Amino acid sequence: MRIVSADDINEALGWRPLVDALKAAHKAEDVDLGDTLLTSKGRKLLVRSAWIGGLGAGVKAVSVYPDNPNLKPPRPSVQGSMLVFDEETGEPQALVDGKALTAWKTAADSALGADFLARPDIETMLMVGAGNMAEPLIRAHKAVRPSLRSVTIWNRSRPRADALAARLGDLEMDLAIADDLDAAVEQADLVTTATMSETPVLTGARLRPGAHVDLVGAFTPTMREADDDVLTRGRLFVDCRHTTIGEIGELIDPMERGVIGKEDVLADYFDLAKGAAGRMGADEITVCKNGGGAHLDLMVAHHVLDQGAGRAV
Repeated sequence: MRIVSADDINEALGWRPLVDALKAAHKAEDVDLGDTLLTSKGRKLLVRSAWIGGLGAGVKAVSVYPDNPNLKPPRPSVQGSMLVFDEETGEPQALVDGKALTAWKTAADSALGADFLARPDIETMLMVGAGNMAEPLIRAHKAVRPSLRSVTIWNRSRPRADALAARLGDLEMDLAIADDLDAAVEQADLVTTATMSETPVLTGARLRPGAHVDLVGAFTPTMREADDDVLTRGRLFVDCRHTTIGEIGELIDPMERGVIGKEDVLADYFDLAKGAAGRMGADEITVCKNGGGAHLDLMVAHHVLDQGAGRAV
């Protein structure tokens, strides 16, 4: 078995090759998924499992402790590991660091969505939220849409937005901090949300024609980041039907109220990778819900192992 650390993952991966690998892996026909979510005092334990023909099986378990960044010293809010099983023998093949794997997986998931759906000439990005995922999301989007020339950051806490901007100084992009979220939305070709919000923070009426919306943060049945107008103004896509429809509040809530139906989810990545229609015009708004899933973790883990990362034990 191989032990793959966070450093191993960070050294092995690059955004564009990883997104290309995920796109190719979504042409798979045989995929089985299963999730378990436990909660206690606002904390969560999420266990996600996947079996993919040609890749074998994997199980990722992560804890989500939202208050960890406020500890002294701070701790990551998301921690865990993934176990990869060999397809032929079923034996454990690798134990992979979950924090780094999740960061690369989540950001590459969104970047793949933009690669499928965003206009190729987008220039302005709005990052809503300045938590742990904000930096990899910005870097991943820039890798697949090099036309991006500016990013504006909005966060409830201004110091965290300032700190994020400082970490992005190596990117060839103009960096700004927004105090008015709605005004910033109106100027963005790409809007990415990665918050822990239970109620919508993104107003669909403010979206500009041709925008692509990347919804990342809502991952439980009670969480939402986008209001109803976001979901009805644009063509709606998801990364995976199994991990989004009936699973997360971003879709459960509006579907239960009849605002949208299952038929309004036009395609997921498996469909798009096999030729389903995505963006239909330059002025069209596209909306993609990043729901994650162990199938993506397994795809990323195998790409890491293909690079020879980790050490045998």
